Amino acid sequence: MQRVVFNAHYLTYIDSAVAEHWRVVGLDYPDGYVRRHGCDVFLRKSTVEYLESARYDDVLDVLVRATRLGRSSLTYGFEIHRVEPAPSKSPLVTAELVYVNVELATMKPLPLPDELRARVGQVERTAPAQ
Repeated sequence: MQRVVFNAHYLTYIDSAVAEHWRVVGLDYPDGYVRRHGCDVFLRKSTVEYLESARYDDVLDVLVRATRLGRSSLTYGFEIHRVEPAPSKSPLVTAELVYVNVELATMKPLPLPDELRARVGQVERTAPAQ
């Protein structure tokens, strides 16, 4: 056992943060978004930078924000910080995930719904790039 978090697990932590972001935005995912709009977001790209390792039993904070709302894409930025036993001064991991909104009937990109744009704009302290 290396006593550090396996690199792929950070994406699981990030996925949990995305789910929490959808709750904060107020569009229940998947039901509230998929059923209401007939579309879904699929991961197109993930970039992860491993700056320092978290250790077994560390308590971590995963910070997430929508950084860009494209025509049919949604980009999230992430930082993962150690909270306990000793808070990290800088992120252990940074990441960016790009999702594409897809119409389920055709599986083709579809513009982001206006409702999603408005709700994201209401919750982000810094407006996402357009």
